Amino acid sequence: MLVCNGIKGDSRVQKAAHSAAEAGWDVVLLGRSPDRKIHKWKIGQARAMLVPVPTRLDRTRHPLRGFGIRYPFAYQLGRPEAAYRAQKVKAWRVDLSIRRASLTLAQQEGGFRALWAGLRRIGLLAPRVAAKGMSRWVAFRHRQLIKRVSSRRRCDTPLDRLVTSACRKIRGRRSWRTLWPALWDFEIAYGPVVDKLKADLIHANDFRVIGVGAHAKTRALAKGRPVKLVWDAHEFLPGIKPWVDNERWKPAHIDHEREYAPYADAAITVSDSLAKLLQRTHRLARKPTVVLNAPSMRPLQETSDEPLPSLREQCGLDPDVPLVVYSGAASPQRGLATMVEALPRLPSVHAALVVPNPEAAAIRKLLARAAALGAGDRLHVLGYVDHWQVPHFLSSADVGAIPIHHWPNHELALITKFFEYSHARLPVVVSDVETMARTVHETGQGEVFRAEDVEDYARAVRAVLADSARYRAAYDKPGLLDAWTWEAQAEVLDQVYSELVPDTPRFPQRVRADHTEMTAPPMSR
Repeated sequence: MLVCNGIKGDSRVQKAAHSAAEAGWDVVLLGRSPDRKIHKWKIGQARAMLVPVPTRLDRTRHPLRGFGIRYPFAYQLGRPEAAYRAQKVKAWRVDLSIRRASLTLAQQEGGFRALWAGLRRIGLLAPRVAAKGMSRWVAFRHRQLIKRVSSRRRCDTPLDRLVTSACRKIRGRRSWRTLWPALWDFEIAYGPVVDKLKADLIHANDFRVIGVGAHAKTRALAKGRPVKLVWDAHEFLPGIKPWVDNERWKPAHIDHEREYAPYADAAITVSDSLAKLLQRTHRLARKPTVVLNAPSMRPLQETSDEPLPSLREQCGLDPDVPLVVYSGAASPQRGLATMVEALPRLPSVHAALVVPNPEAAAIRKLLARAAALGAGDRLHVLGYVDHWQVPHFLSSADVGAIPIHHWPNHELALITKFFEYSHARLPVVVSDVETMARTVHETGQGEVFRAEDVEDYARAVRAVLADSARYRAAYDKPGLLDAWTWEAQAEVLDQVYSELVPDTPRFPQRVRADHTEMTAPPMSR
């Protein structure tokens, strides 16, 4: 299995690796190391390994190229000239101000010396004007430098857009080699490891490593060794917010995916809506199989006997205090600002944010805003727990919130936290993104509000809190929660594997137990 991240924050790949190994497959999950070291551990009977991915093709040279026509007065990149000039002018103006102050003191003494000091003060007028003018000139050139660097980093000028468009038309699906050559860094780092493993089946997660899987498959076939490739599309690439503030990032990755999607022998994805969209976009012969991002109902490795304190306990709240929880990433499009802005409209309600990094700048900003609204004592921030602990951890709350904004990808799937809230038997309050809103209307497990509408969000929370038992009763529907488990999805994934490589021998856990033990299983979601 291939993934472009550090594994520990990706519950889907961890669950997939664990369940496949449990089903008898000999699994190696390959991810990206956060440093220059190789890291190894085990997820159940699956082996996990992180390898360094040096980013030597990450386009660092592009912002350093000249752009003299548009910003001819900008300071040169890579030189300390701008900072030196600015400091030198500051020193000059300070010197002039001190000389002027000294002459003012001399004038106050009176007599011939005072007359001479007055004349000298007049003589300082020209240098002061020159210093002020030079200060503005240096500031102007520095602003030109900043604009120049920004424009080169973002590649959003008319000329850049023209070059990007021309490259895509001329090179087609191969355009990413020019627009975003950093994708080669994954191939260079992962390729030799994948070849050495001699896998019968390669499971490539998402769009950045599908090329790695396709290349490994091609090399193996050239040597007469059959290999099957599974492409696991977590998101619809044209509909995501770019991970990098650069106009070339998305088109380059779209073309990369277009080039290698046809190499997949089978595709899987997270929802039926996305499956249909992927089939139409890439003209796939077969609609991708749906494997939901459902939570696992049991731990992936041995855990301590010490019980995990509940969310309510960690917030220090009594059982009768209304508590709304959000669990997940804290990026702006997740809509956490809506929850914070609504706190004054919900005077008795507390909100808890369970996020990857409670110390992140975005979280500090939300805490400051809550304090400014007079609700700082009602906003609680906690870190992640192991993903199999999430439903139990959240179950002491009263409402699960999903206030995400309208982005194409947000409309397509039931996201992980939706299932986690459901298994925690929490009534949910979700924004009106298509798939989740439709599901909530069908099941009756919560309320839907208009995305980014603070007043409507508060209305939905009040409605749920007023009749919580009615919304919780939706989970009593026979078979609903049983289908929303990873254990059910693992059977679907195993069937995909078995159809592709039906003759591959399975390995019982007792035989595979002699693999070298790897330590430090990571905390994750």
